[in-house]
Amino acid sequence: LEANFMASGELKIDARRNKIIEILRRDGQVRVAQLSKELGTTMVTIRSDLDALEKDGYLERVQGGAVQTAVNFYNAEFLRKKNEKADIKKKIAEATADLIHDGDTILINSGTTTYFTAVALKKHKNLNIVTNSLMTAIELGANPSFKVILLGGEINFQYSFTYGNDALEQLKHYKANYAILSIDGVCLDGGVSTIYAEEAMVDRLMIERANETIIVADSQKLDKEGFMYVCDIKNVSKLVTEKNADPGFVKQMRDAGIKVIFG
Repeated sequence: LEANFMASGELKIDARRNKIIEILRRDGQVRVAQLSKELGTTMVTIRSDLDALEKDGYLERVQGGAVQTAVNFYNAEFLRKKNEKADIKKKIAEATADLIHDGDTILINSGTTTYFTAVALKKHKNLNIVTNSLMTAIELGANPSFKVILLGGEINFQYSFTYGNDALEQLKHYKANYAILSIDGVCLDGGVSTIYAEEAMVDRLMIERANETIIVADSQKLDKEGFMYVCDIKNVSKLVTEKNADPGFVKQMRDAGIKVIFG
């Protein structure tokens, strides 16, 4: 951040707002006068920054400054992850939605790529959605032609998903056409994996309860292993990824009987 200055010595707008978010996470609240002094800019500029950050969901404005709420903390993390390779994730999501038919029942786990897939699914009608993702449930719950079921259980609030025995017991009641899973690693020998130990069991049961499993993953997740093993590669029906995925890896997947689709 320190290197990102204008000729006047004032922080550029993105760097300044990132610094405000950093201070907010550290202190839980910020004051306009404090930020003006610390960041070397006018109070008018700081107020404009705070208004913009509130609009984007990063904070809540109060008289004289802003505060960090639990929802804002989550939104900041979700927005950060959602914005990483967003254009690629949206293309993957559109290609995935093209595999779904009106009236299908779908199991969807948490993740930003599955979130974008949920948005893309709005072009369909009469879908039954079972998910452990709070953001997916919120995104699709208002669609009058969808039946959306959010699995109960314990909540990982930072990453906004449910897990645990209650979620698993509820999930056992459903049978689906597809499980659409966002994961952290997929490779020939190590199979499918995730960095979230709490969600691994939910992912496994979604695979078991679906006729087909679709993995959605950008190229950074390919030929990688995450912290927690989910399943063998033979349990995957389709992999939807980006066009510049490594050709050698794509061939490995296709040789293993997995249909690879590019977004």
